[in-house]
Amino acid sequence: MKKIHLGVVDQSPIRKGGTASQALNESVTLAQIAEKVGYERYWVAEHHNSGGYAGTAPEILIGQIATQTNTIKVGSGGVMLSHYSAFKVAEVFRLLDAFFPERIEIGIGRAPGSDQLTAAALSYPKYPMDIQQFPQQVVDLIGHLSETLDQEHPFVNIKVQPGSTPNHMPDIWLLGSSDYSARLAAELGLPFSFADFFGTTAAHGPQIADLYRKAFKPSGYLNEPKLSVALNVMCAETEEKAEFITTSRNISRINSIRGIREPMISPEEASAISLNPSEIQHLAQVNSNQILGTKEQVKEKILASSESYQTDQINIVSNCYYFEDRINSYTLVAEALIA
Repeated sequence: MKKIHLGVVDQSPIRKGGTASQALNESVTLAQIAEKVGYERYWVAEHHNSGGYAGTAPEILIGQIATQTNTIKVGSGGVMLSHYSAFKVAEVFRLLDAFFPERIEIGIGRAPGSDQLTAAALSYPKYPMDIQQFPQQVVDLIGHLSETLDQEHPFVNIKVQPGSTPNHMPDIWLLGSSDYSARLAAELGLPFSFADFFGTTAAHGPQIADLYRKAFKPSGYLNEPKLSVALNVMCAETEEKAEFITTSRNISRINSIRGIREPMISPEEASAISLNPSEIQHLAQVNSNQILGTKEQVKEKILASSESYQTDQINIVSNCYYFEDRINSYTLVAEALIA
């Protein structure tokens, strides 16, 4: 079996009856466990006004996790760059890199991570940034971090503090689930992380990954394509238990369509909820590429995804109600794939 490099993408889910503070502290605990069992990276997400996810400021959670771990790489999965100044993001991650050299990664996303009104609140009293400016923001972020802004750039003489470690800057990944993001990552010579866990990309995900590899242009940052894929995984002692655990996530997906922003409910409660035919069809579609089952079943499916995407960089998303089930799932996956 080829070596698989495992990572975690943690959305800090809030459970019904729990609190956001509890969810954030569980993220720190889970990162410590992930490091112990052999995961190599731990990315935290950014969501705003969601009701179900606690991570509004990944840069703060990254610092907390990095402080309480030792070797695992810690990063954002991702920072929604369209809300912010590229210069400010560069400063924040340069500061993190100063405290935790060689461990910080910046995952950059184009999506708002919120609804339009919340996006407006993030920018107020200014107007939300035009999404068409995103490519230039990424170029500016790279330029600020690597001190390679074009000489004609208006901010060329503004230096990011603290200063850079010689020949090093935080690793940058472009995140996405579309050919747009893949093409941009290829054009800029950046690593690309594909969000297979969104659940609507299974049919074309490997094709997008291949597009990225074929279109990739070497840059001063990266000489050859570097791809990771984030998969939706739930592992348990039996396939039936894994399916039961995921009912919580299924109802959360349906609630998002209904416009309901609430914490995740228990699988016991979720299993008793009736769905209409269109909702059942939607779940069948988004769950078509989810990976669940026993340790042996999950291992086989993850290896198949690794082969399909032609990458050994696999990030795992495992949202569920009970924290013990999340710990168990990540531990079983590590036992299956990290020898």
